[in-house]
Amino acid sequence: MKIDQLYPVDQKDADKLTDLLTQCFAEDPLYCQLIPQKTMRKRLLPGLFQCDLDELFQTCHVYADSPEMNGIIIVSDETEPQNGVRRRIVEMFASWKTAALLLEEDPSCKTLWNFIRGQEYLNSEWTEDLGEAPRLHVVYFAVRPSKRGQGVASRLMKAVLAFADENGMEVSLETHNQRNLEIYRHYGFHLFEVVKKHFPLKQFCMVRPSEAAQGTLAAS
Repeated sequence: MKIDQLYPVDQKDADKLTDLLTQCFAEDPLYCQLIPQKTMRKRLLPGLFQCDLDELFQTCHVYADSPEMNGIIIVSDETEPQNGVRRRIVEMFASWKTAALLLEEDPSCKTLWNFIRGQEYLNSEWTEDLGEAPRLHVVYFAVRPSKRGQGVASRLMKAVLAFADENGMEVSLETHNQRNLEIYRHYGFHLFEVVKKHFPLKQFCMVRPSEAAQGTLAAS
């Protein structure tokens, strides 16, 4: 997967990317639920995102709007061949590092238990119900708070959607913020299902059909 309009992010940008994600998700409903204490959340998020990035750089495509990284979109191309054993090892190692970090910060295991109970919100398993159509999954989509409203989000999302349309792919994503639903509907996403398990938190699972499927729907 290659999107020439965007800046490809790699390991050399990891610190800058960790800072961006920490800023963007400090008050996200999911992380507020998993780590209710604000001071603990502030301490934990950078390390948690570093654990995520160890896995994501190996399994996903990471793009920013520019080298300054005002916004980020991290995409998994589900059509790419996967080494199942290798991917599982990478995921297990990331999970182990995350658990160790959570236990170090909170030896009571309460925060770790929140993450265990919240797996349905973290692993995107709902996409298994989407069938076999070629698909991209947006893992992270975020814009630095100070740069919102300046077209950064539109540039990132439109580039990914253009790639999907050129390659006949649908696009999936999830959000835990109901205010985001209209934004994603503007880009052609529709609500597929709502996940709510163990917490008073809703995960809104959204899908944008491929361009061909959109044409079929419009004609029917």
